Amino acid sequence: MSEYLSNFWDVIWTVFLIFAFVAYFMILISVITDLFRDRALNGWYKALWVIFLVFLPYLAALVYLIARGRGMAERQHEAALRSQEAANAYIREAAGSASGPASEIQHAKSLLDSGVISAEEFARLKAKALA
Repeated sequence: MSEYLSNFWDVIWTVFLIFAFVAYFMILISVITDLFRDRALNGWYKALWVIFLVFLPYLAALVYLIARGRGMAERQHEAALRSQEAANAYIREAAGSASGPASEIQHAKSLLDSGVISAEEFARLKAKALA
């Protein structure tokens, strides 16, 4: 029975170590991403942080999160906003560029109103769009 308990605690310890490694790896990726996202930080300071992260990994990650956590959150928020704006612009462009009959007729009507085309040309374009 003692052997089973020993194996059980070995498994629990291994699971804890794997969890700690994965958590640190996620924090490391977040910190390095934030370092290179920050345009205000000098390149030498970025290199110093990376060296600090390599040689004292847990301490460096903890110090970084404490010292620069608020700016990290702000930069992540700004990046998310830029990404959302880019996606919205793409969706508007894709939706607006659809050339259906209604948009073709609307375009022809604006040409007719501005005097670029005649009423006969508008009727022809309208019939073509509806066909």
